[in-house]
Amino acid sequence: MNPLSRGLRVLAGGGVLALVVAGSVTAWVRLLSAGRIVAADQLPPMPVALVLGAQVHPNLVPSGFLQARLDLAAQLYARGLVEHLLLSGDGRSRFYDEPATMRAYLVERGVPEAAITTDPDGLDTFASCRRARQEYGWRELVVVSQRYHLPRAIAICALLGIDAWGVGDETMRRSGRIWRHGTLREAAANLKVVSDLAVHWWDQRS
Repeated sequence: MNPLSRGLRVLAGGGVLALVVAGSVTAWVRLLSAGRIVAADQLPPMPVALVLGAQVHPNLVPSGFLQARLDLAAQLYARGLVEHLLLSGDGRSRFYDEPATMRAYLVERGVPEAAITTDPDGLDTFASCRRARQEYGWRELVVVSQRYHLPRAIAICALLGIDAWGVGDETMRRSGRIWRHGTLREAAANLKVVSDLAVHWWDQRS
């Protein structure tokens, strides 16, 4: 076998292995989150909704995807299904502050400031879930995000010892390509859960 053929076989084998690993991790994530994603009218009363951050425009206006999450969280609060909202995202800069923008949006829509906590260090889904428990003490919550994002978020919560439900926005399906891109991106993001957990457990042991 010439070197080129050997190299192609190695690449093909590596590609198949990567697909198997990605598929296995995705199946694991879906198993951990099975039965925990519900419609708002099926959600048991919860102490807090963890609202995950997303893009904020330069004029500090939430993107369409983030507005959809916030509108859903406001509905849960107005219906008495949650008592508090934990807004978690990237708040490291006053020029780009997801949680502060999220809070302003919700207050404008009638949610009392006393019912809102902002977490400016929720830099990704794993960090948001980990900090919800370790920094804010929540062991039971509902995650609010787009529907395709919830299996991973709920699986992370389960692995961190949080009793989590999920209520997901589906109105942004109308975005078409962006929604499809987000759905596909989850397969890669699921793999990151494994590395995040490894780092977390190592830190816990240190």
